[in-house]
Amino acid sequence: MAEPLFKQLEKLQQEFPGLPPVEAWNPDLCGDMDLVIQADGHWIHEGSEIKRLPLVKLFASILKREGRHYYLVTPVEKWRIRVEDVPFLITQAAREGDQILLTTNTGEVVSLDKDHPLLLKPFGDPPQPIPYIDVRPGLQGRMSRDVYYQLIDWAEPRAPQEPPARLCQLWLKSNGEEFLLGEY
Repeated sequence: MAEPLFKQLEKLQQEFPGLPPVEAWNPDLCGDMDLVIQADGHWIHEGSEIKRLPLVKLFASILKREGRHYYLVTPVEKWRIRVEDVPFLITQAAREGDQILLTTNTGEVVSLDKDHPLLLKPFGDPPQPIPYIDVRPGLQGRMSRDVYYQLIDWAEPRAPQEPPARLCQLWLKSNGEEFLLGEY
């Protein structure tokens, strides 16, 4: 019989002080877990919000995406969970020189760069283009409204280079790369 998930997680925390190599783990599916990551960044287990941030961080460290499904995975177990939009919410941004750093609701810090690009995707009703970033392979974070406005303040307005002609485009620079933040 397999060890309970929490015992496995304790061992993984000790073995991998950073993020464990979930991309290398491919156990058989154990089933569906009643866990939902809501679009607002809250983690809901069996109808109740997980309020302990260390537990959310622990679960986030073993999160993996395959196709359109998300899983919590260990070397021996794999549980499918539901994610309403994306698993992370970008809650803070900082800039120094040519580098923009973004922090997720779980405390992960990623640099806006070619490995963590900014992508515009529709969100909301009616859908509006909102910036997302690749946090980890297959896992994205959506910018909170506060971060989005901060990025707009840092963006450089430019005339569009190609049709369809909009009045203006907003571009961000970070780590030698340029990212389209929006058009108006």
